[in-house]
Amino acid sequence: MNIYALSSGRGPSGIAIIRLSGDKAIEIAKIITKKTNLKSRQINFCKFFNPKNDKMIDEGILLLFPAPNSFTGQNIAEFHIHGSNAVIKEFLNVLSLQKNSRLADPGEFTKLAFQNNKVDLVEAESIGDLINAETEMQRQQALKMIQGNASQHYNNLREKLIKSLAHVEAKIDFGEEDISQNVIQNAKKEILEVYQEIKEILEDQKVGEKIREGFKVSIVGQVNAGKSSLLNLLSKREAAIVSEEEGTTRDVIETYLDIGGYPVILSDTAGIREAKNEVERKGISLAISKSINSDLNIVMIDNTTDKVEKKILDIINSNSIVVLNKSDITNNKSTKYNEIGAILISVKQNKNIDNLIKAIKEKLNKKFINNGNILVTRQRHRDKLKACLNEIEKFQRKNTSKEIELAAEDLRMATRHLASIIGRVDVEEILGSIFKDFCIGK
Repeated sequence: MNIYALSSGRGPSGIAIIRLSGDKAIEIAKIITKKTNLKSRQINFCKFFNPKNDKMIDEGILLLFPAPNSFTGQNIAEFHIHGSNAVIKEFLNVLSLQKNSRLADPGEFTKLAFQNNKVDLVEAESIGDLINAETEMQRQQALKMIQGNASQHYNNLREKLIKSLAHVEAKIDFGEEDISQNVIQNAKKEILEVYQEIKEILEDQKVGEKIREGFKVSIVGQVNAGKSSLLNLLSKREAAIVSEEEGTTRDVIETYLDIGGYPVILSDTAGIREAKNEVERKGISLAISKSINSDLNIVMIDNTTDKVEKKILDIINSNSIVVLNKSDITNNKSTKYNEIGAILISVKQNKNIDNLIKAIKEKLNKKFINNGNILVTRQRHRDKLKACLNEIEKFQRKNTSKEIELAAEDLRMATRHLASIIGRVDVEEILGSIFKDFCIGK
């Protein structure tokens, strides 16, 4: 079967790229161009025709990538045409009329690349991350994963376990008289090293997933301290209602931002005070709950007042930035905030907002830990690493002199969990969930 799709963005645009992959891709390209002397891996300037009525569709560039040296491992033809909706529609219609040709499913080109051993599963997932990257941090992380650093590391750990498993199985096959006890002890030592490495990888505060999905940053603090105004200023739009009336914000309002390359889900919450009614009480409860679950809290205080609720002061810790707003009214900063490095700002006059952004970046940057640049970017990877640890723990609890066959099975399962991260075992059941989020044409 040959699959095709628009791989560039929807028109109108200057150029559109339509990709065709399959055994007959080059033959179909010859039919549409009416040329038999097309060159591979070189630019072919061609006219494109509808074989059904012999009418010209467009003229443009054709690139051919013969199997197996292509992205999918199959023959690929890439048609670079003018990006009007009419041209794109007609070209896709012509491809649909070719024998054994159909529109590609989302992510199907990358799925073929995985199935034909052009990329492993981690690299395939990272291609999707790169396509969807909206910030510099997301782009950098996706590129690192595509380059195979994580895959190689997981594979090295797996090979260590396989080597240890071979020694354990040798003990089963040849018995006590032929295999030294030192062999089992050395295997246990290597298994322990793998166990400790995986534990270190998992002790990452989920930074890799947060880069993919966004760091949770909440604006919490006093009523009418300017929290909603700050959200609107940072998001550069009227995301939240701003009013002189106290208690306007009742629910949590979220907006997605790129703050200096960091993906951030910024939340505006209800002002914290003694609630005057049940609705406000629920809003305050939501605000406190949000602050507990956030990676960083911007604790906003009205600099014109000295009275601050204890519940607000309790939120201040190493994962918070204290902001004293309304410095356009008074520039005096209370000495009680000096030790925690409070920032004087004026949302109204856009004053010192750059210092606040700098502080946010510094706080988020401190969440990165040195673990050899191996970051877990998906819950699927985390679950498999935890399952691997669980099997190793089961192995460590067994008496290898009495339960060596069961111990070997624990190791075998541990290697399978590591292998399934990069797709070295049968993973058909998870392929659908991985590639369904890809755009069509990739």
